[in-house]
Amino acid sequence: MKAVFLDRDGVINKEVNYLHRVEDFEFTEGCIEGLQRFKEKGFQFIVVTNQAGIAKGYYSETQYQTLTSWMRNALRKNGIEILDVLHCPHHPDGVVEDLAIHCACRKPEPGMIITAMARHEIDLTESILVGDKVSDAEAGLRAGIEKCYLVKTGHDLPTLINDRIEVLENLIDVANNI
Repeated sequence: MKAVFLDRDGVINKEVNYLHRVEDFEFTEGCIEGLQRFKEKGFQFIVVTNQAGIAKGYYSETQYQTLTSWMRNALRKNGIEILDVLHCPHHPDGVVEDLAIHCACRKPEPGMIITAMARHEIDLTESILVGDKVSDAEAGLRAGIEKCYLVKTGHDLPTLINDRIEVLENLIDVANNI
């Protein structure tokens, strides 16, 4: 199976520091159309997202899960089914003691991608990753994904990073270039 590994904040939704409320959620430009194009091309969708706000005490796991459920339902209404959502609640500077750690799942580490691969028998040679920070792409490359894309709908990015990481405007541009 081929998959698109997607970061959430800045890729699916507009960047909002420590997003955890439905009323603050807004899809990025080109997100829905891009995901629909990927679906037409036979890709499955897996979200891999760092959620340091949980470790930092800004919001709870329950609040994160509520927002995730809402997002999945909103995408489903547009014909887009998310196969899996993995998140890393850890951060070394966290205030929640159990979560204030260095871990193998926080991007740029590849742990979430490796977990998803094992769960869903994903063919990495056919799969891609789309993020909005270099650490997203680094996680993909470390996991063995050969082609990673960064979109400008989140953080400021240089035009060229290296030949394995391409920078495009948004998800629809990525889908059109595959």
